[in-house]
Amino acid sequence: SPMPGEAEVKYLDGDFRVVRPGAFVRCAITNVPIPLEELKYWSVELQEAYVSPEAVMLRRHPDRMKPGG
Repeated sequence: SPMPGEAEVKYLDGDFRVVRPGAFVRCAITNVPIPLEELKYWSVELQEAYVSPEAVMLRRHPDRMKPGG
């Protein structure tokens, strides 16, 4: 069973490596906990995780997500 608490993860191209064991990482945009087994979206350049494709878009194109933008 995974360690409780937040994991520290090194994000790689197409994979990630757990540096400090834990059950989840937090979305850089929403701060929502993401269980490691459900982690699908991250940025290698920024070394951060995202809960959804929408969160990725918010990070990459913040101006597009504003009302009237």
